[in-house]
Amino acid sequence: MIRTAVASDVPVIHAMIRELADYEKALHEAKATEAQLHDALFGESPALFGLIAEDGTTGEPVGFALWFRNFSTWRGTHGIYLEDLYVRPEARGGGHGKALLLELARIAVERGYSRVEWSVLDWNQPSIDFYKSIGAVSMDEWTVYRLTDGALAAAGQR
Repeated sequence: MIRTAVASDVPVIHAMIRELADYEKALHEAKATEAQLHDALFGESPALFGLIAEDGTTGEPVGFALWFRNFSTWRGTHGIYLEDLYVRPEARGGGHGKALLLELARIAVERGYSRVEWSVLDWNQPSIDFYKSIGAVSMDEWTVYRLTDGALAAAGQR
């Protein structure tokens, strides 16, 4: 079952974000607090949206997707950028990841958005294979750049 995240989900979302960061070998980079997540998802001006995957038997959260709207100047429409999708290891293979992605696709279609996009680590072959199985295509000719920490501070003061 997939449902929209509610405020009481913040602690489990936070825990799963840390599990995802650990899986991606970057736990030291996961600095977001529960308070920050709560504000982003449920504050005065929510900029982040969430879905929860629940175990069909217990109703316990076993996965999540966090996303925000982006905009395509070429298409002239909004889209969905999937920031994180995670399913706990014991629940993998149960269709939760696919259900989360299909719900995002449904939301995009319903709202007239032209795309759903995300990033995946190049070594994460199981996820890459899964994404390809639902028709996603890689954007190999595009390279992601990022400004953070000291470089961001220095650029912001120029």
